[in-house]
Amino acid sequence: MDRKDLHRMIRVDQAGEFGATRIYEGQLAVMGDRGPHSAEIRHMAAQEAEHRKKFDALLAKRGVRPTALHPFWSAAGYALGAGTALLGPEAAMACTAAVETEIDKHYSDQLDALEASGADPELAAMIAEFREEEREHRDSALANGAERAPAYPLLAGAIRLGCRIAIRISERV
Repeated sequence: MDRKDLHRMIRVDQAGEFGATRIYEGQLAVMGDRGPHSAEIRHMAAQEAEHRKKFDALLAKRGVRPTALHPFWSAAGYALGAGTALLGPEAAMACTAAVETEIDKHYSDQLDALEASGADPELAAMIAEFREEEREHRDSALANGAERAPAYPLLAGAIRLGCRIAIRISERV
C-alpha cells in the first residue's frame, strides 16, 4: 500500500464523516427535539462530528487533499437527512441503518487492506474504532424501527447504492 492509497482512504473517510454530520443536521432540522428518536440522533451526530474532527486533523497532518465535492456532499447529505425525516422517524432510522451498513463494509474492506499490507497502524486503529461506533449506530437504527419505514427495502437499497457511488467518487475527486 503506497502513499497515494493511504491518501485516498483518508480523503474518502473524511468526506464520509462530513456527509454523515450533514445527514444528521438535516434530520434534526426537520425533527427538532420533538421527534421520537431525536436524542438518539443527537448522540450519533456528536459521535460523527468527533470522527470528522479526527479525520480533519489527519488530513492536515498528512497533507491530504480533501475531496473537491464537499459543497455537493454538504447539500446532498443535508437533503437526504431532511428528506428521510420528512417521511417519518422510521425513515430517518432507515437512512441511518442503510448508510451505516455501507460504512461498516467500507471500513472493514479498508481494515483488511491495511492489515494485509501492515501499513499505517494509526489509521487502522482510527478506522477500527470508528467502525465499531458505526455498527452501534446501525444496530440502534434497526432497534428503533428502521425496517418499519415506508418501502424499507427500496429506500434502504437506494441509499446504500448512493453511498457506494459517493465512496467511489470521493476516493478520486
